[in-house]
Formats: sequence, C-alpha cells, structure tokens
Amino acid sequence: MTQTQTQTQPRPSPLVSIENIDIALPAGSDRKFAVSGATISIDRGEVLCIVGESGSGKSVLASAIAGLLPGDGLQVTKGRLLFDGQDVLSLNEPQLRRLRGARIGFIFQEPMTALNPLLTVGRQLAEALEAHGHPASPARIGELFSAMQLPEPETIGRRYPHELSGGQRQRVAIAMAMACGPDLLIADEPTTALDVTTQAEILKLILALRVSHKLAVLFITHDFGVVREIADRVAVMQNGEIIEVGNARSVLDTPQQPYTRRLLAAVPTLDALRRPSLTDRVALLELDGIEKTHAARRGFFAAKGRSVIALDGVDLELREGETLALVGESGSGKSTLGQVITGLIERDAGHFRLFGDDIARAGDLFTSQRRPAVQMVFQDPQSSLNPRHDVRRILTEPVLRAGLSKAEAHARMAMLLARVGLDASVADRKPHAFSGGQRQRIGLARALMHQPRLLVADEPVSALDVSVQAQVLDLLAELQRDLGLAMLFITHDLRVAAKVADRIAVMQQGRIVEAAATDDLLHRPQSAYARALLAAIPGRAHEADFPHLKRLQRDTA
Repeated sequence: MTQTQTQTQPRPSPLVSIENIDIALPAGSDRKFAVSGATISIDRGEVLCIVGESGSGKSVLASAIAGLLPGDGLQVTKGRLLFDGQDVLSLNEPQLRRLRGARIGFIFQEPMTALNPLLTVGRQLAEALEAHGHPASPARIGELFSAMQLPEPETIGRRYPHELSGGQRQRVAIAMAMACGPDLLIADEPTTALDVTTQAEILKLILALRVSHKLAVLFITHDFGVVREIADRVAVMQNGEIIEVGNARSVLDTPQQPYTRRLLAAVPTLDALRRPSLTDRVALLELDGIEKTHAARRGFFAAKGRSVIALDGVDLELREGETLALVGESGSGKSTLGQVITGLIERDAGHFRLFGDDIARAGDLFTSQRRPAVQMVFQDPQSSLNPRHDVRRILTEPVLRAGLSKAEAHARMAMLLARVGLDASVADRKPHAFSGGQRQRIGLARALMHQPRLLVADEPVSALDVSVQAQVLDLLAELQRDLGLAMLFITHDLRVAAKVADRIAVMQQGRIVEAAATDDLLHRPQSAYARALLAAIPGRAHEADFPHLKRLQRDTA
C-alpha cells in the first residue's frame, strides 16, 4: 500500500456518536432542557472526561447513551445517539438490556443505592455474569473482587452492602460493570467515595483495561486531578450545553471559556492556609483510648465471619472553633469514629469527654442540650434523606420538634438553602428530584439547622463539583467564625483538608499514626503512610506541568 493510499484511508467510525441531542425536562422545571444541542463522539480506546457543575446535564447525557433515562418526564426530543453504528433511541427494552452490561458497563455515583441491600455482593456479581451468559464460579467472582483491590476477595462476596465501607461498595459496583468485558465503560463519579490510594489503583486499572481491551471510557468527574491523570479529551458542560471540547492538556492548560477558567480556579491545592495556633482554646471533645470492635456476623442467613477491630486505642482532641481533618484509606475507622462521637454506635472502651462532661455511653448524647449541639453530615446523601419527605419537612421537622416556631424554622431553612447554593423554591421537592451534589448540600443544610457547636462531617463535599465544593468549604469557614463551630472533617482528599483544616490526623487500621498542623503534615510528613497518601493524590505527578493553575486562582480571586 502506498503512502498516499494510507493517508486517504477513512478514519474509523467512533464507538459512540451523539448528534445534536436535546433531552427535555418535565414541565415546570427551572429550564426547558437537561441537555441541549449536545454533539460529541467517543472513539474506541479513548477516555473522554465530562466535567461541569452539579445539574449541568452530565449524568443525564451518560444515562441516555445506555438507555437509562428515568421515566419521570425526561425524554429525547431531537437528535441521534449511535452506539457502534446502532441507534440506541430506536431499541426496545429487551434490546437495551442485551446492550447494557454486555457491551456498555455503567458505574453509578452512589453505590449504596445501586446495590441490592437484600443480596450479598457476591450473589449480585454472579447475577451480572449469568444475565449475559458468562460463568459465575466462585473463582471468577474472587478474581474480579481481587482485581478491585478488595480485602479477602475469596470471602467478601458473602457480605451484604451495608457491611462494607463506602469505598468498598464502590469497588464492588466497578467489578459488576467490568464483569462482562464491555466495549464502553460509563463511569459516573466512580472514585468519589474512594481514598486516594485506592483511587489511584482504580484509575490504573481502568487505564490498563482501556489498553488491553480497547475499552472506551466516558468518565464523569469533578476532580481535575483525575481528569489530568486519565483523560485523552475533556468536554465541559454548563446548563445542559457542551461549551468546550478539546484534548486534555489544551483544555486544562489554556481553557477558552470563562466558565472553564472558573472551574479550574476553584480546584483546591496542597497549599495550606497559614492559621493561628488554637492551643489556648477550650477542648470541646477529648477522646482517650477509644476502642471499637465489630463483632462477627451471626444469623440464619449470614455466614459466620470474623470480628473486625475498627478503632484501636484512638486519642483525639478537638478545640473550640477548630477544624480537624481525619484522613485515611477506606476501612481505616474514620467513619466509625465519627459515629462514636455522635452517639450512633457504642464504643467498647476508652474515655470520652464532650463540652467538659464525661460521656459514659452513647445514650448520654441524646439529651435536649447535647443532641442539637452535635450534628453529622453523612457520606451518602441518598440514603440519609427520607425519600418520602420533601426538603421542607426534612429540614424543618427536627427543629420544630425541638421547640422552634414555624416562622423561625422556615426563615432559617431559606437562609441555609441559599448559603449552600440552593433556591428556597426547591423546598417542596423530594430528594429524588435532585442530583447527588444537590442532595449533599441539603444534608449539610439539615445539620446546620440545629446551629450545632460540633459538626462531624463525613465526606461532606465528596459528591460536589469543585465550584460548589469551594462555596461549601467557604461557608463552613464562615460559620466557624460566626458561631465558634468546631468540626471533625472526615475526608479522603488531602487537597480539601489543606483548604479547611487547622490540623490533620491520619488514620490507618483503626489507629491515628500521625497528627500535626496542616502545613507541617502536608510538607513535612513524618510517617511512611502519610507520605504514601500524599504521593497517591491524582494529578500530583503532573503539578509541575500546570503552574498556570495558581495564576488562574489568583486572577479569579
């Protein structure tokens, strides 16, 4: 074949081709279209990242590709959507079921709601394999769990979703999406719930699968470190429209749209703010030798497991007006410690003082004075909000029961919704009508309704896009100044910890292995484990390539 002939060969057709798609919202919505005039393609073996604020249409567009638009008024009104030359919009439900799972794998944003709570995770993975004619032997299931870096892959399949940490549940969901070797993997915030070391392993796995299987990946994320790590191309969405598309380096280094520049300017960095010492402040929370062991599962349907030491002699102090960030890998005990502090579970041993009072048992926290003063923002907003109640009831009912008048409760609700970036008009909607990030903001507003003295925030911004994340972190800082609020901030993102924390404590296997002022820990870590966490931050290896980021942040400020 001559050189001229080689050059004139047609370019292979893309695996996914989206042509001028409009997806209409139900009547009465804030805008007419969830997606408007979207045109984009995804090649075989390509990683396309879609970024944009919560509600910009990212997840709706991804759902349309897999034929997963919810039946509540969302519908495609214009355009074409082709998968490997086949019009997805013309397929009936049986045809779509054969496509999904076998050729299109989908990783949902919230694993707790994507997994069946009544089945073991091994049984759910087996069903995904069997539905498409693949063998579902214990060895194959263990192999898939092992590839996801899950602990005890041979036996973890006997556990139920509620018995796993948030990161472990997400890895199970990824194993299910990859089980049948799809051509396209749609990943909707797949690493949101994962600690940085596990996140790094999952990203490496996805990139390896991209190469070995010519796997195309549509990756929705708000983490620009992840984008820089894995993306070939980037599409930016705003209000349902794709406003900028290009190769990853050009979009991240020389963004053309003001909106893209604002998103990049909101990305947190590892540059910790200089904060005054708080050693002279009163200690609101004092923990000494806290222990907690999760007993082995027993029951008619559950196989006998083994006990898990979740907390192994934890010592911790939190002062008035201080933010202490608690970081560590999934399963290290961070959330368990937060649940002990808020009285959601009983500790086995250790000394616990709160506001100067000894707390002998969890029930001591449930008094009329202490309960409003200690509040928690949960990691999974979908499962922590009552799906049958509207936002108005979710936010006002607890404070009405505590004695606040109806007028005061509604005024406080409107103020807090505005401060977390939501309009008061959303108060009559139920949780299912919101994106994952919007639900997390509602959960934060609910906790703040009580005007607490101590807030335990379990991954409170992990589901938020970077611009809203920055707003919420600024809000929390403002509330600390106004109210003297102390906060235990549980996070897997050391960049977020750098922005918000006075001190950082690092947990590993139920113990605090290092605690120091934020700047000291980020730049002079003493433990090997803290150094490993810092090294695993996505995109950090490329930070030298984008000094423009600090310029963007300075100019935007």
